[in-house]
Amino acid sequence: MAGRGRGRGRGRGHGRGHGRGRAARSQSPATPSSSSSDLQEDQEVLFEFVVLLKGDPLGIQRLLDKFANFVAGNEPTALHLREAGCDCCRWPMDVLFDRCGKMYLHTGWEEFACYHDLEAGCVLTFSYLGDADMSVKVFDETHCRRHYHGDTDEEDN
Repeated sequence: MAGRGRGRGRGRGHGRGHGRGRAARSQSPATPSSSSSDLQEDQEVLFEFVVLLKGDPLGIQRLLDKFANFVAGNEPTALHLREAGCDCCRWPMDVLFDRCGKMYLHTGWEEFACYHDLEAGCVLTFSYLGDADMSVKVFDETHCRRHYHGDTDEEDN
């Protein structure tokens, strides 16, 4: 993939528009950010990981054990997911931990998954920014990034 030129690899949501079926949505169910200055472009990523969706993507989503271990001792009760390159939408998620220390995205995940048309085979990259803030990139089953809300190629770096 390193030899591919910029502007290629966009999923079915070609151009700066939304992914599949977005134009019909009248408004985003996500909550607006309090300030665009909240999301610094040079904000340090504290932990980054990839999840391959298997099975029903609408059920609660288990996060990697290594990430659960990373936040151990300071377990968040909620996270705010935001689409990478978009400083206007945050998706609040309740976080659950089971008795074995497994970490799950719960309330809010189904709405996020529906809005982004997530399905088995999609790949998500999560970047934990601290303070319960997490950036997400969505790749479809062909491993091409889906772009939402007019994010740009420069923000793919």
